[in-house]
Amino acid sequence: MYLRPDEVARVLEKVGFEMDIVTQKTYGYRRGEQYVYVNREARMGRTALVIHPALKEKSLSFAEPASEIKTCEHYTQFPLYLADDSHDHYGIPHGFSSRQALERYLKSVFD
Repeated sequence: MYLRPDEVARVLEKVGFEMDIVTQKTYGYRRGEQYVYVNREARMGRTALVIHPALKEKSLSFAEPASEIKTCEHYTQFPLYLADDSHDHYGIPHGFSSRQALERYLKSVFD
């Protein structure tokens, strides 16, 4: 069982990220220059945390992504996905089975 989006949001706030945008599909969180999204549509939590694609290689040392990419028109802080004509942006989705695992991941990738 993965953490639900609301649980991921609480962990992000606990480690110093601040919510700066809420849309129907996402919560956007900022900490300094770092930006992540919480995928509100991830009912089972498997793709609840979405990180910037530039962090993909660094992130691989600490967690496997849930899938190659996650696209959404609301991920405006991330690059456009140019493989189609959709105007969607993309990031790398992750799911975590515990708050402790998510905290360790955030500390490893973002500190």
